[in-house]
Amino acid sequence: MDDRMVDQSLHDDESNFELSLRPTKLRQYIGQSTIKSNLEVFIKAAKMRQEPLDHVLLFGPPGLGKTTLSNIIANEMEVNMRTITGPSIERPGDLAAILSGLQPGDVLFIDEIHRLSSVVEEVLYSAMEDFFLDIVIGKGEEARSIRIDLPPFTLIGATTRSGSLSAPLRDRFGVHLRLEYYKEQDLKEIILRTAEVLGTQIDDESASELAKRSRGTPRVANRLLKRVRDFQQVEDDDYIKIRTTKRSLELLQIDDEGLDYIDHKMMNCILKQYNGGPVGLDTIAVSIGEERVTIEDVYEPFLIQKGFLERTPRGRKATAYAFEHFNMHGERE
Repeated sequence: MDDRMVDQSLHDDESNFELSLRPTKLRQYIGQSTIKSNLEVFIKAAKMRQEPLDHVLLFGPPGLGKTTLSNIIANEMEVNMRTITGPSIERPGDLAAILSGLQPGDVLFIDEIHRLSSVVEEVLYSAMEDFFLDIVIGKGEEARSIRIDLPPFTLIGATTRSGSLSAPLRDRFGVHLRLEYYKEQDLKEIILRTAEVLGTQIDDESASELAKRSRGTPRVANRLLKRVRDFQQVEDDDYIKIRTTKRSLELLQIDDEGLDYIDHKMMNCILKQYNGGPVGLDTIAVSIGEERVTIEDVYEPFLIQKGFLERTPRGRKATAYAFEHFNMHGERE
């Protein structure tokens, strides 16, 4: 799974590359037009009142720009940002140390906020609402509570699983922003911008082709562009041409819908071995040699979103569109 070109998660070697591509202002941010419009209003109003921005919850699939938007918010508010992940905050004391180090108006960005422990989450409630912490020190009869006043700050939480957040935590965010998969035209603009940053020329048709196969995700689009650039440079072309682009994507085993070899493996299992289903998840996992949780959390969402697969009470079932895309015929219930 780690080697998938279309994996929407950040690969270990991509942090610096992504950092170099990130826009720093809302006007530079491509796509998510509704979110951009709303944020412009919220940020402008907060600055007019000389108050921190309300706490912001960003949610949606990975690779759509939650971290980038958080940095942009901090830049637009002209404050510093501290970045941590939910699992890294193990004790209330860890949270207290982080929050007490913030300056008035600063942004605290918690990635994977749904993975906060319940103990830490409860301490966070008072920090978000009233800007203070109640920390219990000691045990038994010697235990005592200490109140720590905090400067006003903005918490930005990012999650791919908003449904996993507890209701009390979710309700304490004043701004809820759902990032959607990108339109092909927006992805094309991102690809052209990335090519410029990389010092690579690409023709319009190639940019469109990459956008079409990028699964609605900027991270995948930029990753594909990097690999196609490799083919272009080895072939000593002056720029990325559509001929090179199509051949590169064919060698990378990414079809015109953005499906890769694992997607094909899974869909062929359902279509060929089980005539389109329904078939149980455990049966699919054994048939293709993958873990159940990986199929459910990583492979299925895009296939369902694209209309190739549906979940039914009796198991997974290929759609008519899947039969058409894979040039197969079978009996459908």
